[in-house]
Amino acid sequence: MKRLFLLVLVAWVLLPRSLRAADTNHNFARWEAEISAFERHDATNPPPTGACLFIGSSGIRFWKTLATDFPDQKVTNRGFGGSEIIDSTHFADRIIFPYAPKIVFLRAGGNDLWAGKSVAAVFSDLQDFITKVQARLPETEIVFISLAPSIARWQQHEKELAVNALAQQYIQGKAHLHYIEDYPMPLGPDGKPRPELYVADKLHFNAAGYQLLAQCVRHAWPKISTP
Repeated sequence: MKRLFLLVLVAWVLLPRSLRAADTNHNFARWEAEISAFERHDATNPPPTGACLFIGSSGIRFWKTLATDFPDQKVTNRGFGGSEIIDSTHFADRIIFPYAPKIVFLRAGGNDLWAGKSVAAVFSDLQDFITKVQARLPETEIVFISLAPSIARWQQHEKELAVNALAQQYIQGKAHLHYIEDYPMPLGPDGKPRPELYVADKLHFNAAGYQLLAQCVRHAWPKISTP
């Protein structure tokens, strides 16, 4: 049944873009203040070019230990909480391309599902993100860090698994594209998210949760070929 479900989704996302429902009501303006703040910071403290850029929603925004988690790498955090994949795509001209990163790590998609987007629509947005970044930065490595479940949004965990499966299948074997699986990371013996890894909202990781996330990325890093 799951295989049939995924095959139906793949068939849907392979339809021409013009035949899919366009997201015409998305409010990009809600992020203008935050994106402008990044630009003001960059004007006086420009991030290094050729660094490793982490972008996405609050899972990236609240990752305050990036620099210490990866001390041998130059890292830049451009997460903005509550954002969807489409937001990172939209603002790429302002918070991705100016840095000419050697690696772009994207962790987003959970908010998209929570807002009511279908699995196929989220996957389509991921494809659009990859297409836009590769058009401008063809030699940059793009890494999708998979969706992971949370206590607060456990009701969508099967959709998260479906997004992950489509993303992994799409990325596999393609040059400059990589997939990091972290879905099982926060699960306990009962198959449910472990409460001790989350802050009070039961949605975002605490320090222990980020330590595990860093381990996932650190383990995969040697497999990511860099220029």
